[in-house]
Amino acid sequence: MFESLQQKPVCRVVGMMSGTSVDGVDAAVVEIGRKDGAPCVKLLAFENKPYPEAMRRQIFALFRPESSTVDKIGYMNFLLGEHYSRAALSAIEKAGLKPEDIDLIGSHGQTIWHEPALQQQDGLPPLRYTVQIGEGSVIASRTGIPTVSDFRVGDMAVGGQGAPLVPFSEYLLYRRADASLLLQNIGGIGNMTVLPAGAAAEDVFAFDTGPGNMIIDAVVSAVTGGEKTFDEGGAMAAQGQVNPELLAWLSRDAYYAQQPPKTTGRERFGTQYVEGILAWRREHPMSDADLVATVTDLTAWSIADAYERFVLPVCTAGELIVGGGGGYNRTLLALLQRRLSPHGIRVRTQEDLGFSSDAKEAIAFALMALCCARGEVNTLPGVTGAERACVMGKISLPPR
Repeated sequence: MFESLQQKPVCRVVGMMSGTSVDGVDAAVVEIGRKDGAPCVKLLAFENKPYPEAMRRQIFALFRPESSTVDKIGYMNFLLGEHYSRAALSAIEKAGLKPEDIDLIGSHGQTIWHEPALQQQDGLPPLRYTVQIGEGSVIASRTGIPTVSDFRVGDMAVGGQGAPLVPFSEYLLYRRADASLLLQNIGGIGNMTVLPAGAAAEDVFAFDTGPGNMIIDAVVSAVTGGEKTFDEGGAMAAQGQVNPELLAWLSRDAYYAQQPPKTTGRERFGTQYVEGILAWRREHPMSDADLVATVTDLTAWSIADAYERFVLPVCTAGELIVGGGGGYNRTLLALLQRRLSPHGIRVRTQEDLGFSSDAKEAIAFALMALCCARGEVNTLPGVTGAERACVMGKISLPPR
C-alpha cells in the first residue's frame, strides 16, 4: 500500500502531539531523509493550535472516571479529530505547501487514561491498557492525507508499558559515538532518555522521572483562581523560596524509587495529588510564590534524583538537554542546573542545539508514522519493557 514511501529519498510528514498539559495540538511539518545511513529531519514549519477553553474543560472532565462516559468519549474523539485536522492543514499552509505535497500524517492523539501496570477488574484477566482519542479517520478524511494514529496500544499489546515512546526518535537522531547524553522532556510529565556513548538500540534506556509541568500548572491555576494556567518563564516561582518541609514530604512518593522501566501520568499526579498539596498548605501556611517555587523544585529534584538512582550506576553524562514546555521556565532550569552541577552536568535546551523544544515530540511521531507506513519497527522494547519490538500505529486512509 505504501511501497512508494520505501523508494522516496525524502518524505514530507506532519507529526502531531498533544500532551498531559492539555494546552493544544503541536503540529510539525518535516522532511525526512537519510544521511550516512541514518535518518535526518528538516523542520519546515511548526504551529501550536490551542484548545478552545470549553474543549479543554471537557477534556479534563474525561480524566475523571465518574464523568468519563462512553458518549462523551465518543463525541470528543471525533471533535478532536476535527481539531487535529485544522492544526495539520494550518501547519502545511505555514510551510508554503498544499495537502497533496504531504505523504503522511502521524498523530499521537490526546491521552485520557493510561494504565501501565497490570489491572484486574471483576475477576477478569489482568491487563495493561491505554486510551488516546483524536480519530485518525476524521483526520485522513478532512485532510485527504493517509494518517497513522493510536501508537501506544501496539507496544502494550506485546507486554510493554506503552511509554515512553519518544526515545525511539531520540536514539535515531541524537546518539553520539564518543559521549553519553541525557535528553529530558519536561511536558506535563517529565521523562528522561539515556543514550550511552556509542549506544546500540538495546543499550538505550528511558523512563518517566515524575511530574514535569503538570503540578506547577495546577498549583498556579489554583492560587490565581484560574487567572493563570502556567507560570510563564518561572516568574512566580522566582519570587518565592522553596519550603524544605513540603519538598521532603512530596519527595517521599513511592514512584521515585520504583525501578525502570516505568511510566506515570495524570492518574497518579493529577487532581487528587494537587488537592493533597493544597490541603498540606492549609495546615502549613506559606505564600503563593513559595508554594509555586516548591513544586517547581520538586520537578528539578525528581530529575536529579532519577539521574543519581538509575543513571549513575550505568554511565556518567556531561550534558542534559531539556525539551518541552519546561525548557522555557527559567526558574526551573536554574534549579535543575543547581542540582546537577555537583555531578558535572551542564543543562542546555533544544534551542541551544539549534532545534525546537516545542516541536521535538511532534517530530518524533512524524518519524514513527513513517516507520509504520513502511512496515518498519518503531519501538525500543528495552525502554518500555515490551517482550519484543513491534510496528506501532493504525493507518487510516482518506476516502477515494
